Amino acid sequence: MAVLACGCAQNPLLLQSQLQNLQQQQAALAKRTDELLSRATSLDTDNQELQSLLAQAAQQRRVLEDQVAVLQDQLRSATAQIARLREGQGEGQAGVPANLASQRQQRVGELPLVQIPGAVVRRDGDVIRIELAGSRLFERGGARLLPEAGPLLEQVADVLVQNYPRQIIGIEGHTDSDPVQSGRWASNHQLSVGRAMAVYDYLAARTRLSPRRLFVAGHCPNHPVVSNGTPQGKERNRRVELVVYPEQVME
Repeated sequence: MAVLACGCAQNPLLLQSQLQNLQQQQAALAKRTDELLSRATSLDTDNQELQSLLAQAAQQRRVLEDQVAVLQDQLRSATAQIARLREGQGEGQAGVPANLASQRQQRVGELPLVQIPGAVVRRDGDVIRIELAGSRLFERGGARLLPEAGPLLEQVADVLVQNYPRQIIGIEGHTDSDPVQSGRWASNHQLSVGRAMAVYDYLAARTRLSPRRLFVAGHCPNHPVVSNGTPQGKERNRRVELVVYPEQVME
C-alpha cells in the first residue's frame, strides 16, 4: 500500500514533466512553422521579383524590336529618297553632299540670306545653313518632335519655298559629345539620323516642300559649331540644320 501510494503521488509529477516536454515540442514546432512561413514568403517575393524582371526584359525586347523596325523604315525611306533624287537629276547628280560639290553648272547666282525668327541663319561658302535648336524641336534625349516644333518647321518651310523654290535642301542632325543616355538609341550617330528623319518626315508630309528636294544626313558630334567644353556649348551643338544648296532639282 505504501508503494502504491508513493506511485500515485508521483503521477502528477510525471504528467507535469510530460506536459512540459509536449509544450517544448509545441514551441519548437511553432518556431519551425514560422521559419517555413518566412522562407515561403521570401520565395514568393523572389518569384514576384523574377516575374517583374522577366516582364521588364520582355518590354525592353519589344522596345528594341520597335527601334529596329523604325530604323529599317528610315533606311528604306532614305534609300527611296536618294533614288528619287538620282532619277530626277541624272546619273551624275545623285543629290548627296559628296556629289553636290561638283554640280555647279546649275547654280543661279548667290543665294539670298534670309531671317527666320527662332532660327540662326548663316552663310557657309555657297550654301545657306538654317540652324534649329534641338531643345525647340525634340524631347530631351529622343527624336520625337515637341508640339511646338510643328509651327517652327512650317514657318521655316514657308521661307524655303518662297526664297529657294527649287534648291536642294539637306537636313542634317547633330548632337553634342556626351554619350547617349536613352536606351532607345545605341549611339549619337543613330540619334542624329533619327532626329534628321523626324524633321524630314514632318516637312515632307505637312508642308509644301517637295520630298524630291530633300535628303537626310546624321553627323553625331563630328561637326560642332562651338566647343563642347561647356553646357552652353553642348546646348548649341544639339541641333538640326537645314542646308540650302545652290543646285536645283530638275522638275
